[in-house]
Amino acid sequence: MGTSLQPVDMLVPGANLESYIQAVNGIPILTVVEERALAERLHDEQDLEAARHMVMSHLRFVIHIAKSYSGYGLAQADLIQEGNVGLMKAVKRFNPEFGVRLVSFAVHWIKAEIHEFILRNWRIVKIATTKAQRKMFFNLRSNKKRLAWFTHKEVESVAENLGVTPKVVREMEGRLSAHDTAFDMGVDDDDESAYQAPANYLEDHSNNPALRLEQLDSTQDANTRLHSALKTLDERSFDILVKRWLSENKSTLHDLAAEYGVSAERIRQLEKNAMKKVKALIED
Repeated sequence: MGTSLQPVDMLVPGANLESYIQAVNGIPILTVVEERALAERLHDEQDLEAARHMVMSHLRFVIHIAKSYSGYGLAQADLIQEGNVGLMKAVKRFNPEFGVRLVSFAVHWIKAEIHEFILRNWRIVKIATTKAQRKMFFNLRSNKKRLAWFTHKEVESVAENLGVTPKVVREMEGRLSAHDTAFDMGVDDDDESAYQAPANYLEDHSNNPALRLEQLDSTQDANTRLHSALKTLDERSFDILVKRWLSENKSTLHDLAAEYGVSAERIRQLEKNAMKKVKALIED
C-alpha cells in the first residue's frame, strides 16, 4: 500500500484516452489483505484516503466493463467516467464483512451508472423508462446478433427468456431500430430532399405572427364596438343584458321579472329588442 498513486483529477478520461488507460493500468491491484485493511479503515474510521486507494486500484475494471458497451455509439471516455461514478458509489457502500472482493460488489453499481447514461443519451426521445423496459433494452441488444429484424421464432424465444409477451418484444425492437431525425434540413440537402425535414411539414400555422396580430386586432375591435353599442341602451335594457349574458351568476327571466315588477315575457321582449339593437350597431 506504499505505492504512490496519481491524484484522481489526473485520471479523468479526456481527449487522450490511451494515456488515461495506460496510467490506470499502471496502478497496482490490491491484494486481499490490502483491500480488507483499506475497507476497514473506510468503514470504521471514514478514512477518505483509504477510499481513494480503493477507487484508484479498481479503475482498470471500470475500463474493462465500459468497453463491453462500445456498440452504443457513445464516447468511450464518457462511459468510463460514468462507470467511475458507479465505482465510487460502490466503495462508499462496501462493507469488509460482506465476504466478497470489492470488484464483485462494484460490478452492479458500475453497470447501473453506465446503463443510466446510455438510456439518457442513446436517443433524444427516451426509449425505456420503466424498470422492465430498461431490462428489455439491454437484453434485446445482447440477444440481437444481426442487423435484420427478429424472426417470429426468435421473438417468441426472447419473450420466453425475458418473461414478457411477444408483443412487448416487437415494440421494443421497433424502438431500437428507430433513429433520431434532425428537425431542420441538413446543409447538404437539396430542394428535392428538403421536404423530408420535419421543419417543412410540422409547421404550426396557428402561431403565424401576422395571423395572431390580425386576430388580436379583430378581437379588440369587436370588444370596442360591443361596449359602444351597450352605452346606447337605456338603463333597464342595459341592466337586463348584463345580468342575462355578461355576469358570472346569470339571472333568469323570472328573476328579472320579479325585480322590475313585470312579466317574464316582457323581460324576454326587452332582451330581444336590446340584442337586436346591439347587433345592428356592431355590424354597422
